[in-house]
Order: sequence, then C-alpha cells, then structure tokens
Amino acid sequence: MAGIRITAQIEIPEEEIEERFVLASGPGGQNVNKVATAVQLRFDAVRSRSLPPDVFQRLVKLSGRRMTQDGVLILVAQRYRTQERNRADARERLAALIRQAAAAPRPRRATRPTAASKQRRLQAKAVRGAVKQLRTRPRGE
Repeated sequence: MAGIRITAQIEIPEEEIEERFVLASGPGGQNVNKVATAVQLRFDAVRSRSLPPDVFQRLVKLSGRRMTQDGVLILVAQRYRTQERNRADARERLAALIRQAAAAPRPRRATRPTAASKQRRLQAKAVRGAVKQLRTRPRGE
C-alpha cells in the first residue's frame, strides 16, 4: 500500500503509520486468548509532514484523549475477530477523523434578534413575573 488517501490534498504515507497487534477482549472464543487480533494504530501527527498546520490543530481538538501529550494519535480497533478487518477498521477511523479535521468550520456571522423574538421574550418574562407575583402572600392580612 502506498498510504491512506484522505482528501485530494492529504495523503498519509505508510511510513507515518505504526500498527501493533494486541490481544482483544470480547467475543472470539478460545481464539481470543491465543491470537492477537486487535489493532493498535499509532499516527505521529506532530511529526507528520502530510498534515497542514490548521488541520493538525483541529485534529488535536477532535481526537481528545486518543492523542498523547507527544502528539501521537492512538486508535484501538477490536470490533472484529480478524486482524485484517480490525486493521481496515482502524485505518478507516483514522481517515474519517482526519477528513473531519480537514473540513474548515464555517465562520459564524453575527445576527440580531428579530422584533418578533424580542416581543416573545418580553411576553414570556411578563407571564413568568405574574406567576411569581401570585406566589407572594396577600397584602393587608
């Protein structure tokens, strides 16, 4: 394999991905104790030359606890019973995460509340105030 194609501009070379096979938990019968079917995929995002800086910054936010302090993204795939399917699953999840980070967020445009929404808000406040007023003790008694 040449690498993982993320977008037209981004491709992760095979050298930047490290895969380890570890024992999986869950279904698999006796096989689960003998064969290392789970995949631990490591991608060193900090040292990667294929990620633009803005995509890297968004990837750090998106990955959360899956990224170490050193900037290594770790994905564990153990959904399936075979190494091949878990390996493909881990690579697809990596690609999806980077694809999500590659999409730049739309800038927020400041808007003003409409006259009708202001009126509804003030009416709701008046109703709420009236309800609270009814809870007080009657005067003069």
